[in-house]
Formats: sequence, structure tokens, C-alpha cells
Amino acid sequence: MTALSVLDLSPIVEGSNASQSLANSLDLARHAERLGYKRYWLAEHHNMPGIASAATSVVIAHVAGGTRTIRVGAGGIMLPNHSPLVIAEQFGTLNALHPGRIDLGLGRAPGTDMATARALRRNLDAGADNFPQDVVELMGYFQPAEDGQRIRAVPGEGEKVPIWILGSSLYGAQLAAMLGLPYAFASHFAPAELDHALEIYRSRFQPSEQLDRPYVMLGLNVFAASSDAEARLLFTSLQQAFVNLRTGRPGRLPPPVEGYERDLDPMAKTMLGQALSCAVVGSPETVRQGIEAFVRRTGADELMVTAQIFDHAARVRSFEILADAHESLSEAA
Repeated sequence: MTALSVLDLSPIVEGSNASQSLANSLDLARHAERLGYKRYWLAEHHNMPGIASAATSVVIAHVAGGTRTIRVGAGGIMLPNHSPLVIAEQFGTLNALHPGRIDLGLGRAPGTDMATARALRRNLDAGADNFPQDVVELMGYFQPAEDGQRIRAVPGEGEKVPIWILGSSLYGAQLAAMLGLPYAFASHFAPAELDHALEIYRSRFQPSEQLDRPYVMLGLNVFAASSDAEARLLFTSLQQAFVNLRTGRPGRLPPPVEGYERDLDPMAKTMLGQALSCAVVGSPETVRQGIEAFVRRTGADELMVTAQIFDHAARVRSFEILADAHESLSEAA
């Protein structure tokens, strides 16, 4: 059965703060570990009032230090924002601290607006266009050092940190296939090119030292509760946050609102229907059927599940319900 993992943006909810969000992330990671999830990834976003994982490597250290067995990583590091050497040193350090448990997912988007990207990078000439070269340079720093090598990542060299390519378009699929790397597609918020990207990645994949066959992980929103109605109510927090973001009003994750979608204007409804089409929202049986159908349609090797739920206890419960549904599907298989 397809493996399950967690994608966490460490949401800052209305009325709370980053300290509580980061504590919640560690608590959820511990529950995910207990429930048998394979990975716990954190995402790099900047200048977002509702996301506490901007210093992604630091948060990964926080979560890895508070867990024992679950893999912890970046979903992902937006490489144009950073020097490849710095990321090699950071993730080499993480892997030295937590051997065999660290993943490094790489994306080429800024993870923010362009004004913030300028503040992050200072030099926009070294941006997304250099992404393939930066990935190859970064991979090189993880190789054992050669005699006379002038620039070395310490820690980093010789550390076996698995690298993933992240994407929401065909570009990432082509690069992951060419380099023989596992591919994670952001279908949880940008599903338009999903089927085409999967076809390109699988058909063009070239085996590498890291991977001998294509491996696909797909983002999926899952909001699970005791009933369909309760799950749909929880889902309205994400719907509100998405509308706010797309209309230039990003903020903290809002509480659920009864009848939110009913009162939306048609354009906002259409946008949500497209952007969040890869979502499974409902009771335990609805969730079981939903993930089974999604895996059957896509052939995903792994699902990276995200759930922007306002109430932390409800969020933990959602992942518990999903784990139970996954177990029942595995037993049936």
C-alpha cells in the first residue's frame, strides 16, 4: 500500500503565535511517528503571517530532536534563495545529528513575493534560471571530498542525504527524471499539470546512484473527522486562507465558518474548486474511499498529506483517522 507522510507549514492560527505553532508541529510529529507515518516534512515560506516554518532547517532540527524514528525533512528548501554550499552544510549538519533520518526536497520557486525574494537573495541574477546547476552543485557537496578539492561542505561531504525535486509544473518533472531523483508534486494546491507531469517524469526517468526507478510522492489535502459535515467545516479554514492569499490578504489561519462556501462569489468558488481539487474531506469511510481512489488514479508511491486545521486537537485527530483508514486499506490489499 502507498506510504503516508506529513507536510506541515506550522500554521499560526488567529489568536495564537509562532511559539505555539512550533510546539504544535513537534506534538503532531510525535503523533505521526506513533501512527506509522513515514516522513514529516516542513515547508519554506517567507513573509507569510500564518506560517512559522520560514527558517526551515531550524524547525527540522527542532522536530528531529524531539522524535526518534520518523524521517524529517524539507518540503522543500527553495534553492534559489540560498547558496548550495550553505544548504549542504545545514543538511549535512542535520544528518550528522540525526543519521539516516533527514530528507532534502528542493524547489525553484521563491516561496514568497518578489519584493521579499529580493530581500532574501540580494542578487536576483542568481535565481530560478540557475536551479539545475545549483542542484547539481549541491549534490556534489554531499559526495566524498576529492584530493585537492578547494571548497568542501563540512559537515556535508560523504553524508547520504536523499535529495528530492519538488514541483507544480512540468519543469520539475523533467529535471527529476533527467537526474534520476524522486519527485514530489504539489497537487495539494496546484493540481492542473498533475497527470502530464507524472507522464513526463515516468517516461523520461534515467536511473541514478540514488534511485533505480521512478518514485512519485503527491501532495494531498486530507481533512478527516467523525462526520462529513464536521470535516467540511474544518476545511473552511483552508478555503478562507487560500482566498485571502490569492486576493493579496495573507494572514493567520482563520477559524472555521459555517456555510463559508455557500456565500462565496462565483470566481472564488471556481478558484477553490480548481486549486484544492486534490482534497479528501469527510468521515472515516469517505476518507478511506477518497485516498483509495486518488492512489488508483495516479499510481502514487507515497502521499504527502497536509491539513491546515485551526484546532490542534482536531488536526491530530484527522491524522489519526487517516492512519486508521490507511491501515484498513493495507489489510484489504
